[in-house]
Amino acid sequence: MVDYRVPIRDVLFSLHEVNDYADHYASLGGFGDFSLGDVEAVLPELGRFASEVLAPLSAVGDSQGVRLDDGQVTTPEGFAQAYRQYVEGGWPTLAQPEVYGGTPMPYSVKIAASEFLQAANQSWCMYTALNDGAIKCLTEFADPELVSRFVPKLVSGQWLSTMCLTEPACGSDLNLLRCKAEPAADGRYRIYGTKIFISSGDHDFTDNIVHLVLARLPGAPAGTRGISLFVVPKRCLDAEGESAEANRLSCVSTEHKMGLRGSATCVMAFDGAEGWLVGEPHRGLQNMFVFINKSRLGVGQQAQGQIEAAYQTALAYAHERLAGRAPGGAVNAEQPADALIHQPDIRRMLMSQKAVAEGGRALIHWCAKCVDEVDYGSREQQQAAQQRLGLLIPITKGCLSELASEMTDYGVQILGGHGYVKDWGVEQRVRDVRVTRIYEGTTGIQASDLLARKVLGRDRSAFDRLLAEMRLCCEQARGAHSAALAAQLLAAIAQWEAITDQLAVDAEQAPTLLSAVAVDYLMMAGYITLAFMWLKAAIAAEQRQAEGTHESRFYAAKQQTAAFYYAKLLPRIAGHLAVIRAGAAPLDCDDALAVDEQ
Repeated sequence: MVDYRVPIRDVLFSLHEVNDYADHYASLGGFGDFSLGDVEAVLPELGRFASEVLAPLSAVGDSQGVRLDDGQVTTPEGFAQAYRQYVEGGWPTLAQPEVYGGTPMPYSVKIAASEFLQAANQSWCMYTALNDGAIKCLTEFADPELVSRFVPKLVSGQWLSTMCLTEPACGSDLNLLRCKAEPAADGRYRIYGTKIFISSGDHDFTDNIVHLVLARLPGAPAGTRGISLFVVPKRCLDAEGESAEANRLSCVSTEHKMGLRGSATCVMAFDGAEGWLVGEPHRGLQNMFVFINKSRLGVGQQAQGQIEAAYQTALAYAHERLAGRAPGGAVNAEQPADALIHQPDIRRMLMSQKAVAEGGRALIHWCAKCVDEVDYGSREQQQAAQQRLGLLIPITKGCLSELASEMTDYGVQILGGHGYVKDWGVEQRVRDVRVTRIYEGTTGIQASDLLARKVLGRDRSAFDRLLAEMRLCCEQARGAHSAALAAQLLAAIAQWEAITDQLAVDAEQAPTLLSAVAVDYLMMAGYITLAFMWLKAAIAAEQRQAEGTHESRFYAAKQQTAAFYYAKLLPRIAGHLAVIRAGAAPLDCDDALAVDEQ
């Protein structure tokens, strides 16, 4: 199995040269002299933890899975010990409020470094993934007493959190939510109901787990308007705010899954568990969306990190494995065969992995800039960034998770039979990353959100500004290489705009149209957005080459990858456009989908 290599230089290229983080950090208030130099200090240290501690545990987690005994989950060997190292290193405090014990820095720093953790061990990361959203949710909506009880311990990593939405009769449609909350003494509530698919619902990392639970109060309005949010700890708190006796909740089973076997996915029973209301009654879903946006960005990063790691393994194997002769003639006549790297189809798959991994990284870093601006920017910055995230989050989560299944599967294909067995770890990546297309909103949900709500909703201005920004970048492409790419991107943008205009008209007469074409619309948007990232990368690389650089090969690789993306991946939008133009009519197929009663 190939060791995971932390791609620090590629990350810095995306931050500094593609996304202009130096100016970004200078524009944020409240961080003094914080700069990219501080980021460069964080990345190697957390990268070392990822590659040396977490990566070796990934296969262990897959083979051992989790164990449930008497309501207590035991995680795979080494997982809990790794978490203690993580806490001792102070990593949970990154980008958290100083007043609660955090280390103040922009959230984008944590995003940049988190790629390494996700690529090294996605299962382990599931236990820590929800803390940032929980902290944000509590600090924004909970009363000060609740914040003081829970947030400092979440910031330090002493406790971890979950998000409890899904129920047996309620998946993505929260209108069907049944979990109940009944008022008790002293402003507390008793929570009753069952939640399923709860990531990290129980574990042995911490002595307490803070559950954020959606439930209905007595007399609440029907539908999502009647949902409230509650904070419910695994263990009740004593007078000093420390963990005390067990609360009335339990993990009754864990799921046996296709992948992420080292992560505990739990069925949780709440039998009168003690909890507290977070924010106003009946506004739980709105409050939880603070949680969900960061979670969806994290899922996009899970997908991107798995592509990067699968690429590294496949690339190393392709350079080492001898099989046949290169089509153009023997490359190494002294050997009985040439390495796989000289086969055009192998190069096609490797370059596809590389282009999506690196383009996806730049896209995630662009989103992270917007998160920083929402958290720390001026009022104008906050509003513009929130609107931009409304478009970018479904594209990032939806498109990258879809492409991750394809790109990690290329790792299996490149390794052939060795990829299909467990020894090299690539088949595990295919299984682990598959869930990113499902949780935190399926691809269909992301696509409908993008098209029906964000693009064709009441206000299309954010979409128009996005296209204007892309066109401005095309105008800035001065060199021969980047100008050629810019011409292709301009044509793609024009097609995107035209099909959007057409859908806006056609949808008025066809109520099912947008749902029927939304996924293809999202994928088209994703390919064009990744092309935008690669144009920015090509412009930066071209400038460095013109200035003269000792990293000429590094920048030439960026230009070659950009050219590959535009030649081999961007043209996929033609297929998606054809499907969109076919509309909803082909789905009028009741006879074809009838259940055979024989």
